Amino acid sequence: MPFLQLHLTLGDLDPDLAEETCFAAGAVSVTLTDAADDPILEPAPGATPLWPTIALSALFDADADPDTLTAHLRFALDRTDLAVTCTLLADRAWEREWLKDFKPMRFGNRLWICPGGQPPPEQDPNHVIIWLDPGLAFGTGTHATTALCLEWLDAAEVGGMRVLDVGTGSGILAIAARRLGASFVHALDIDPQALIATQDNAARNQVDTGLEIALADQPWGGNYDLVLANILAEPLVELAPRIASCTRAGGRLVLSGLLAPQAERVANAYHPWFEIAPARERDGWVALSGIRRS
Repeated sequence: MPFLQLHLTLGDLDPDLAEETCFAAGAVSVTLTDAADDPILEPAPGATPLWPTIALSALFDADADPDTLTAHLRFALDRTDLAVTCTLLADRAWEREWLKDFKPMRFGNRLWICPGGQPPPEQDPNHVIIWLDPGLAFGTGTHATTALCLEWLDAAEVGGMRVLDVGTGSGILAIAARRLGASFVHALDIDPQALIATQDNAARNQVDTGLEIALADQPWGGNYDLVLANILAEPLVELAPRIASCTRAGGRLVLSGLLAPQAERVANAYHPWFEIAPARERDGWVALSGIRRS
């Protein structure tokens, strides 16, 4: 069904009051987003901070009157000059909208990530294709952190390895490792939606066997040949001793999800156990790799 979308930038207005006002006027959904470019990457545990500049979008039934809604908002928020934009949105398969900007992507020499059944533009028997639908989980390959990890995997020889994927998201790295020849991959995440996405993508790529998917509060196992962790700097630092204990002597390590200024701190957290290679950087994001000492 079509919707009427109302959009405004809040400025110094109270976002809670604006949201409540929209729902009171009949909104079926309200979304708050970053109106500038001020990402919040690592909030404190339990905190839900908002951005310095917030945009609000609210969806109403298509027959709602834009003038009435605008007047209601201006009155409730006591801002007669409030700029409000109303747009009629045609009906779409909203759950598939992400596919518009997600095309097959190549990482390194062999690895292709392909969404929604879209094949690579070129055919090669040496290509390793991952068919992917991230669902509600993180990980499509479009973000620099994931891309750096995929390129590392493509260049590595992971055949026969036991792999641990900490923060698996959509399962993209776990499935890539398995398709590149890893004998066993243990994929962990704290988000149940990530486990659902990983299970679906594992079935889509016919790697159900040799891939164990579990919540991160379950036992991690040990003696891994390779540990992948594409999360964020703070949890990477906190998990350093545990990740080290899971990695066999001579085992490999790939860490990503950190910004360039955070790389030294994360590298130092792992230095007691690993020889850390120089960082690889893209778009301000960094991936670290290392080898576990004896």
